[in-house]
Amino acid sequence: MPDITYDTRTAAAYRAARDIPLDGLTAWREALAETVQLREGMTVLDVGADTGFFATAFHTWFGVRVLAVEPAAAMRAIIPAGAGIEVLDGHAAALPVPDSSADAAWLGSVIHHLPDLAAAARELRRVLRPGAPVLIRNAFPGRFDRDLRVRYFPGTASGIDAYPSIDEVTAAFTAAGFDRTRVLRSLPHEAAPTLAAFAERLDRSTDSKLRALSDDAYAQGLAQLRRAAADHPDEPATSWMDLLVLA
Repeated sequence: MPDITYDTRTAAAYRAARDIPLDGLTAWREALAETVQLREGMTVLDVGADTGFFATAFHTWFGVRVLAVEPAAAMRAIIPAGAGIEVLDGHAAALPVPDSSADAAWLGSVIHHLPDLAAAARELRRVLRPGAPVLIRNAFPGRFDRDLRVRYFPGTASGIDAYPSIDEVTAAFTAAGFDRTRVLRSLPHEAAPTLAAFAERLDRSTDSKLRALSDDAYAQGLAQLRRAAADHPDEPATSWMDLLVLA
């Protein structure tokens, strides 16, 4: 699967194409509130923060301080620093924060980008306080049948099949000292209010799964999506992803 090099243009395109409206994440906000008792004064580590969308969401939802760790300079430049969000240069296996300093860690669509999952798990164990959870939002092999991109671009399924599995992720974190799976749930998010709006903002250059498709496969998928949008003009663009919580 081809990597994306994040320059200023790509980072801005990523924000335009991939950020989700906060009101489309109600199920995620509610699930996180049920799972983890986050409150003002706590610190959440956002690992692989991208454009800072979820850093902003966590601060808005729970009033927590967020440390947004992102290795790409172009992405860091557009994260909204200040007002409870601190932006840091780093990556999952080398986090620029002290030992036992965070109350939770968030990894949003990051697991499949980590070259050394075991090293990342050990580093997260170092920086989290005892008992603090790792909150993982990701697609996992065998559990992506309701993924919106797979629905219309079925060729992307082979890319997700190559992602680390639930068992592999759990094993890596258990070896690092995390002792149980607290939650595994599939949750919906509304990527756009309609399928037509989703098709309009789709940008192949910002999605490694779409970039891996042939031009013909991408064109066929886009045509299928646009037909569905015409047939169902009021259908929201709803996709599902897993929340895995380890503590």
